Parts: sequence; C-alpha cells; structure tokens
Amino acid sequence: MCKPGANSIFLVLIVLSFLLGCRTEQPPFEYATERSTLFDTAAVSCAHPLASAVGEDILRAGGNAVDAAVAVQFALAVVYPRAGNIGGGGFMVIRLNSGEAAALDYRERAPAAASRDMYLDAEGDPIDSLSRSGHWSVGVPGTVAGMVTAHERYGSLDWSQLVQPAIELARAGFRLSATEAERFQEYREEFLRYHADESVFLKEQWRPGDLLVQTDLAESLERIRDQQAAGFYEGRTAELLVAEMQRGGGLITTTDLQEYRAVWREPIRGTYHNYELLSMPPPSSGGVALAQLLQISDNFPLASHGFHSPAAIHLMAEAERRVYADRANYLGDPDFVAIPLDTLLNEEYLRRRMAGFDPLRAGTSDSIQAGSFLMPESFETTHTSVVDGERNAVSVTTTLNLNFGSKVLVQGGGFFLNDEMDDFSAKPGTPNYFGLVGAEANAIAPGKRMLSSMSPTIVTREGELFLVLGAPGGSTIITAVYQVFLNIAAFGLPADEAVDAGRFHHQWLPDQIRVEEDALPEATIQALRDLGHEVEVRGKMAVIKAIQVLPDGRLHAVADGRNPDDDVAGY
Repeated sequence: MCKPGANSIFLVLIVLSFLLGCRTEQPPFEYATERSTLFDTAAVSCAHPLASAVGEDILRAGGNAVDAAVAVQFALAVVYPRAGNIGGGGFMVIRLNSGEAAALDYRERAPAAASRDMYLDAEGDPIDSLSRSGHWSVGVPGTVAGMVTAHERYGSLDWSQLVQPAIELARAGFRLSATEAERFQEYREEFLRYHADESVFLKEQWRPGDLLVQTDLAESLERIRDQQAAGFYEGRTAELLVAEMQRGGGLITTTDLQEYRAVWREPIRGTYHNYELLSMPPPSSGGVALAQLLQISDNFPLASHGFHSPAAIHLMAEAERRVYADRANYLGDPDFVAIPLDTLLNEEYLRRRMAGFDPLRAGTSDSIQAGSFLMPESFETTHTSVVDGERNAVSVTTTLNLNFGSKVLVQGGGFFLNDEMDDFSAKPGTPNYFGLVGAEANAIAPGKRMLSSMSPTIVTREGELFLVLGAPGGSTIITAVYQVFLNIAAFGLPADEAVDAGRFHHQWLPDQIRVEEDALPEATIQALRDLGHEVEVRGKMAVIKAIQVLPDGRLHAVADGRNPDDDVAGY
C-alpha cells in the first residue's frame, strides 16, 4: 500500500496533488483508493484520499484520534468542498480507551432574526426554494467552534499542526477527481445565481485533473490556525461572512457569530445482545432512532430469519416505520423542547409500538402515528471514522446539507455556506428536501438548532471497542447505520461485505420501502409486495465509513464504494 509516512506530509501532499502521487497505475487524474484494509495500529476512513493521508500522518506523528479527526475535517474543507466545510456544522462522538464517552454538538443555529413562518407564502404554504438555496437558507456555522472545542478537551498535538495540512492543500492546489469535476460542472449554473465575482469555482468547463487552488480559503484557514475560533467568528473572516449575508439579504449578523457555541451532550446509549451503542443525542435524531431500532430488533429472532430475507426486511422496515413516526413528532433541539427520551427508549414502550406488527402483512403509515403517551418531561454530508493506537475512537459527521449547501460562497473567504435551515419544519406536517416530516418540536425559532439524521456511532462489545461508523445520506443515514451494524452483529458478515451490501429504507412517510438498485433479487422484492409493501427502487443510499476492531486486535477499515473517492488509511 502506497501511503505517506511521518514527517513527510507536506511533500507528499504536494506530490499527490500535482502528480497524483505514487498511484500511477491508475487512469490519468484518478486517485487510487483503498476500500478495505487491515491495519495493526491505527486507521482512518473518510471521503477523500488526500484527507485520509492527512489523518494518517497526524496519527503517525503521535496525535490521538481527536487530533486526526480535526485535521481530516479541515482537509476535507479543501478537497471535498461540496460537503467538507467550515461553513456548516455537525456532530462528534468520542470514546476513550478508558471508557469515557462524550458527544459534541456543533450543529448550525437559526439566526436571531429567523422566525417560525419565514419560509411560508401568503397562503401559509412553504416556499421550498427559500430554505434550500441562497442567503436566506443559511444557519450560523458551527464547524470551527466544534473542532476547537474538541481539541481543547481531548487534543494532544498543537492546534496549528492540525490546520496546517489543509492550508498547504489550499495554497498548492490539488487535482480534481472525475467525481468532483462532474459536481462542479453540474452546479456551475447555480453558483452563477449568487456570485458575480471571479470565483475560482466559476470556471467555464471542469475536467478531471483540473488543478483547484483556493487562495481565499487558505487565508481563512490561516486565521483559524492563528486565532482558533476567533479567527472565524470574529475579525476578518466574520466581516466577510456578514458582508456576504448583507449582499444577498441573509440574516446572519456579527452578534450571531460571536454568540455561537458548541455544546457537550451526553451520548445516547442503546443495546443489542451483548453490544452497546454510543450515538448522538438530539438535536440529532440518529442516536434515539438507532437505540429504538436495535431494542426492537433485540425482541425478535432476527438472525434466524436470514440476511436480506423477506422476513428480516419486513420486520426491519416495520420497525423503521414506527421509529420515523416518533422522530417526526417528538424530536428537536433539547434546549428548546421537552423530549421524552425516557419513554422513547423504554423497553415496554417499544414492545407496545410493535404490538400491531403482523409477520405476514405490511402495516400502513396512516394507521401508525407517533406512539401515544403522556409527556413526562445526503449524500451531501461527509463522515470520518478514526481509531488510534491506544484504541481511542472518534465518529464525526459534518454537513452543508445539500451539495455545496446554499450555493453561496463567501466572497473573499473562499468557503461555501450551508442551507441547513431546510432541516427545520418550515410548516409542521410538510416534508423537507429528504421527504422527512416534522412537527412543532422542530419548528423554526431564533437560536434553535435544526433536527438532523446524522448518526455518528461507536459500538462496544462486552466493554471493548468493536465498531466505529457513520455516513452521509440524508434521511437514509439512520437506516444505513442500523443495517450495517446488524449485517455484522446479527448476520455475521465481514465489515467490507456489510458495508457493500445493498440497502433498503422506510421512513414512515412516504409509505414505501425504498430499495437500492440491484440490492435485492426480484423474488425478494415480489415477496415484499405480496406482504403488502409498496417497493420503490432508487439510487444509492448513504455512504458508510467504518472501522471494526477484530478479535486479534487488528483494525478492519472500510470505505464505501458508493462514493468513488472514499478512502482508508492507517498503519
């Protein structure tokens, strides 16, 4: 395997970006990627080989899993601009080898000037375009605050050492893969809607191998390197961001930026047999949904049904239907709404939720509402999994929401801004871009964090680190993480086969099982239809990055082939 070693990162990055490195056996302007590799000591799985190289080098230099995750996030902000970012936000789940666990919420917030009905027309109907692109769709970014906060508590290397590789990549430039060149070309017309300047992203024709140099972004990263959070939320970068908001009629102000803080939260814990899941709590819906799904699965003889059998898929889809109904009605920002976690995760409550399950017939979503009880209290995202030599683990998912977020580039700053305001319920009961329906719990309010499906997850088995995983993929993130875990834990698949296996998804509304193309035999699809399910064949669902700790202590790092640029690295 041809990977950079310690003390060579800057030379290697420059060589990789100009000459495509030591992987010359590949077609011109295509990076070779490692999809499934065993490592003895430490591993990274992420969305781009240049970013995974950064993570490996940080680990080799003595950095821990948090250091590597932070460095990878900044590298992705350069080499994966459609989703890697400093203009978005995300979630991070951390587990130390001591067993200590933490969840960091650096999700975007609604600006102070946001209002509940800001995306509704005179008749009270949502204007989708306002929340999905342009300056009005932007939430206050949290990524930089999140990286600084994680490093302050758990980092071991000097902060500047983690940001410098991204600066080098931005200044020297890197060559676009075929996938990223296609993305730039596809969205060029949308970029033009919001930018009259001579942005580096407005090139007339993009081709694989084109060199992308991002001087403005390098300067923004240098300010972050030198001033940490103040280098983004104050000073020159903040001025550029606010000026961009004013240019396009956006809502974010200097005060919004200065008041942003990342928040430490208690991880959601769930169980399946002798496994314990650690995942993200609200405003992520992922941890709650995964814990519910696994507890439900634990109450049925799932493994005996067989991998991808009609019986197993039927059971899992019916569980997903009920869990997504709960998601729609009860989950939101816990700083704004009371979330009945004790009940939602209660074993007896979950048994009652499945009381109407018929193994011989599909249910209907109009008869499956959120569970009733008294309230006692895209693929345009990216994920990174890291395990270091001490078996500290990090699972981090970050996003701009849709490809290139709002399509708004901060002039002079060199980074795209998110369109996360679409993840609120613009009008309770109406779907967002991903078809997810929300209720009052996820209504827009100033300073509120929007609900998310991002599900960074760490799994232990009998108290020892077992699996680190997560994914981009909008509403399909939760079900993809659920299925990949069960593929390993219930059905006995190796990690690479578990990730590569075809996926299916049910999210309550619309009332259908969505199945990846070629994921299931036609006979299985017909069997599901015979049970009463509507089955719709769709494209790819979620893109998992996983690292499994094998019984002999080695690390099996897996990158999902659904994204051609996904890559693993380690030693």
